[in-house]
Amino acid sequence: MNSPRRRPPSAPWKPTPAQLLAARSARLTDVIAPGLDILFCGINPGLYSAAVDHHFARPGNRFWPTLFAAGFTPRRFTGFDDRALLALGLGLTNIVARASASADELSPEELRAGARLLRRKVARYRPRILAVVGFGAYRTAFEQPKASGGAQPASIGATAIWLLPNPSGLNANHLPVELARLYEELRVAAGVPRR
Repeated sequence: MNSPRRRPPSAPWKPTPAQLLAARSARLTDVIAPGLDILFCGINPGLYSAAVDHHFARPGNRFWPTLFAAGFTPRRFTGFDDRALLALGLGLTNIVARASASADELSPEELRAGARLLRRKVARYRPRILAVVGFGAYRTAFEQPKASGGAQPASIGATAIWLLPNPSGLNANHLPVELARLYEELRVAAGVPRR
């Protein structure tokens, strides 16, 4: 990252405007390990998440409430709990590693290059399922313009691919109850017990 991160070891904190600005193009640390049940894959980190080095960290992001409502977590996590997912057989990564204020800043070429790197990462860590959260980004990155939600016909080696809506508050196309239902379908299909 371009600037040092100062955060208490376990307490949430809010980045300053200067820290948000310094997070532009920073890279967020993956939460990943070999053999996960599900590796959730965002589009790319937002500035807030990159500044605090935690996934889906911006207050109001619907990822964590959705995971809880879908039965993936035993309580409602926040971005600052992201590394606790590993103990549940879950992980986090992104198609594109660099942070931006909006995913709209990513070019189609950058998304496709990110997908090539993601394929290598998945081949290395071999999660059972790669769950991509973001229809448009997936369609562009994986060159599947007609892809719809749910299980995809393609895979990466033995890793199945599942497509889910982006839970970002910037993407208000799905109500929270609908997001929870769609994420729960993945949990059930993956055989992950309700926490």
